[in-house]
Amino acid sequence: MNHPGSPALQPTGTPLGDLRTLLTTRLDESAANWLDRALEEAAENPGTHGPISVWELRLAEAGRRCGPDHADAARVLILHAARADAAALDRVYSQGTAAERRAVLHALTHLVPGPEALPLVEDALRTNDTTLVAAALGPYGATHLTPHSWRHAVLKCLFTGVPVAEVTDLARRAAGDGELARMLADYAAERTAAGRDVPGDLHRVLTLTTSGPPSGLLPGPPTGRESGTADPHGKES
Repeated sequence: MNHPGSPALQPTGTPLGDLRTLLTTRLDESAANWLDRALEEAAENPGTHGPISVWELRLAEAGRRCGPDHADAARVLILHAARADAAALDRVYSQGTAAERRAVLHALTHLVPGPEALPLVEDALRTNDTTLVAAALGPYGATHLTPHSWRHAVLKCLFTGVPVAEVTDLARRAAGDGELARMLADYAAERTAAGRDVPGDLHRVLTLTTSGPPSGLLPGPPTGRESGTADPHGKES
């Protein structure tokens, strides 16, 4: 699998050429050889051949072969080698495990130039799996989510505990967004009225939307422990 002590490799934001090089250095010889074969098979048999493609079988094996820390990166490389289109990605996502779905979300920016894969992103954002929510807000989501959907996704990060640092292009999309600032202020007011702390990340996002917090709407940053999370309507998550 992977060399002892090697850090998990995150595929988001890493060019594919660099991703393969970095991944190979973190795998032991057996896993690296498996990955080479899997990528060759995917390149030689792209798309779908029969009920299931050989590269789809390799996606299922990646966790066992490369280890859970590096399976996402291996799966993204296999999907790219197979030149999986939107239809193939939809099939893998709908039939796959949570880990395979996450890899599909990471791969979207490399494989789907237009918005046709947005239903996958929107599905991930409806789940309670925080790893899927974070992956959905990678480069593809940053490019294609509508302002309305993106704002609600950012708010979901706050009440599910997904660090806003996971949101690609957060500063760019939040800049000058008065509607997002209003939503953040409303959420903070609801938590404060319920006697709950306001997530520190909320203040970080609000700073990006405006030159400062709207006067009188927000309490100061939390100083004690943070309590349980709540949804934007004040219900516990």
